[in-house]
Amino acid sequence: MAALEAYNITHRYGRVTALDDLSFNVDEGELFGFIGPDGAGKTTLFRIAATLIIPAGGRMTIFGLNTVSRYRELRNLIGYMPGRFSLYHDLTVEENLNFYATIFGTTVKENYYLIEPIYKQIEPFKKRQAGRLSGGMKQKLALSCALIHKPKILILDEPTTGVDAVSRTEFWEMLSRLKGEGITIIVSTPYMDEALRCDRIALIQEGRILDINTPDKIRRSYSQQLYAVRHPEKYRLLLALRALGTGVTVEGQPTPYGAPVTEGQPPSEARPMAGNAEPFGDSVHITLSEGTTPAELTAALTSAGLPGATITEIVPGIEDVFLELMKKEVGRSGEA
Repeated sequence: MAALEAYNITHRYGRVTALDDLSFNVDEGELFGFIGPDGAGKTTLFRIAATLIIPAGGRMTIFGLNTVSRYRELRNLIGYMPGRFSLYHDLTVEENLNFYATIFGTTVKENYYLIEPIYKQIEPFKKRQAGRLSGGMKQKLALSCALIHKPKILILDEPTTGVDAVSRTEFWEMLSRLKGEGITIIVSTPYMDEALRCDRIALIQEGRILDINTPDKIRRSYSQQLYAVRHPEKYRLLLALRALGTGVTVEGQPTPYGAPVTEGQPPSEARPMAGNAEPFGDSVHITLSEGTTPAELTAALTSAGLPGATITEIVPGIEDVFLELMKKEVGRSGEA
């Protein structure tokens, strides 16, 4: 059974289209992730799912209930954690938790078993005001408040943004345990290591879904062989590789035709060697043009004043696939 079904969801803020005809479904008990940059539409989508705003077009149901006409019933089934810490700063940890339990007509004692592994980590600070907690503690308190009424679905908008690596790891371990309890979880994240923990992920950009699949299948959908190029002078390397996509001479000077060229060869016979050069950590990820070998690229970089560059064949990551899909989307938009 589908926990959430979205049909042609559209939403606008004035002239800006935040969501553009989105359709997808989330299975019951699934950990479903949304990956996308700021402004992609994730928060708007999550607020629609949390029954906080009405979409301009389309329809969404959660456990068969319409998010617009049946919002009162749904709010007892949903645990929502917005991206921005939204609990009462001047209330203590304990007071916030009791307040949210009371709103939903329950008690902390009744559902304590559900939040115990999370809450025990912040219980020693239960008399501290929420506004004085660290980032990681705030997130644990917010998750406890979202869970205290025993929801069937959790909607978490970038819950680990701005917290330390240890707290991020702990938080995702908690989500795995909650998934084991049968709770459906929808989460957005800017961290690709977190995306790999999801059952399925949706790549979203400018209000459109580019792809939905398991993390492994997303990674394997990259259309070309990918390489990582490394050199101590990374910025110069990036410029050189991007120039090689349009052409450089053996002296390293850009040409408008393609490259590399040998001395005496007319520039019109040159060809591009590299494509899709993007910086990643200490390397630059590239694809090679048809007929180009890594050895030829190394020689071209040496000619451009970058001797000693290393080129390694790698497995594409989700970021690589996302960038490739974005460029295809831009190309289609340009053609339209």
